[in-house]
Amino acid sequence: MIIVPVELAERRYDVIVGDGAVAELGSLIPSSARRAAIVTQSEIGIDVLTGIEQRVFTIGQGEPVKTLSTIEDLCRQFAQWGLTRNDVVVGVGGGLVTDVAGFAAATYHRGIPVVHVATTLLGQVDAAIGGKTGVNLAEGKNLVGAFWQPSGVVCDTATLASLPEREFRAGLGEVAKYHFLGGGRLDDEDLPERVAACVRIKAEVVAADEREGGRRAVLNYGHTLAHALEIEGGFDLRHGEAVAVGLVYAAEVAVRLGRIDDAAVAEHRRVVMEYGLSTTLPSGIDQDALLSLFTRDKKALDGVTMVLDGASGVEIVTNPNPEILRDSLAAMA
Repeated sequence: MIIVPVELAERRYDVIVGDGAVAELGSLIPSSARRAAIVTQSEIGIDVLTGIEQRVFTIGQGEPVKTLSTIEDLCRQFAQWGLTRNDVVVGVGGGLVTDVAGFAAATYHRGIPVVHVATTLLGQVDAAIGGKTGVNLAEGKNLVGAFWQPSGVVCDTATLASLPEREFRAGLGEVAKYHFLGGGRLDDEDLPERVAACVRIKAEVVAADEREGGRRAVLNYGHTLAHALEIEGGFDLRHGEAVAVGLVYAAEVAVRLGRIDDAAVAEHRRVVMEYGLSTTLPSGIDQDALLSLFTRDKKALDGVTMVLDGASGVEIVTNPNPEILRDSLAAMA
C-alpha cells in the first residue's frame, strides 16, 4: 500500500492507495464512532466495513441528484436513525457521492466525521481528497458547499477494473490536469503510482491553502470551461471529459496572451489525446452561453477568473481579454 499524508495546520489524515486498500478502511474510522452511515449508490454494492453498526443510505445517479434536497433527505434519515456527532459518515463511490456525503456530514449536527472510499478514478485522484464538498444550483455547479476535511480516504485501485470504459477514461481528464501541476509524464507510471502521484500533488496544495484563499485554485486548472460545458450541455459530458476540453482551451487562451508557446499547447493536446479524450467543443454548443457562464464560476471574484499556464507554471489570472476568450473558443470548435 502507498500512504500519502495530508498535512493540515492543525491535524493530518492519510490517503491509502493500492489494490485491496479497502481492507484498511477500519483503521481510518474514528474511535468514538459507534455507528456508520454508508452513503453510496445502489449499483456500487461494495461491502466496505465490519465490526460497527451501520446502515446504507443510497442516493440517485447523475448531477441532477446533487442538490440541497438530497442533503435534506440524507440528514433527515440520519436523524431518524439516531446518528450522533460522535458517529461517522462513510462515502462510498465517485466524486458525486463524496461531494454529497461530505456536505451532509459537514452540515448534520454542524459537522460529524466523514471517511471516503473512492471507487472511481476521478474520485481517487481529486474529488475525495481535500475537503471540498458541495451541491449544484440551477445557476451553477458546486455553488453551495463547505470545506469539511475527511478523517481519511481509501483509494482501492482494484475497484477501477470494474468501471465502464467511459467512466474510467473520464477520470483520466483529471489525471491529465496533474501533468501540468508538476506531475510530469504520469502516463509512464503504473496505475497505483499514477493515482498516488496525483494525490501527493493535491495533498501538498491543500496543505498550503486548505480553504482556497489563493494557491489552491490552481487545482481548478481547466475547470472554467469544464463547468460551463457541463451546465450548458445539461451534463451530457462527464466531468473529466469536460476538464480535458477545458485544459486545451486554457492552453489556447494562454498562448494568445503570450504566456506559453505553441509547443506547450501541443503538449496539452498530446496528453489529452493520449488518454483518448476530446480536444474540441461538443458540436452545437452555444459559445456565447459558455462565455456568460464563466462569470458564475466559483473562482470568479470580479469578472472572469481563470487558471492558466505560464513561464512560472500554472497560476490564477483575472479578467483575461474577452476577445481572446472568444477567439480561443472559436479555435476549439
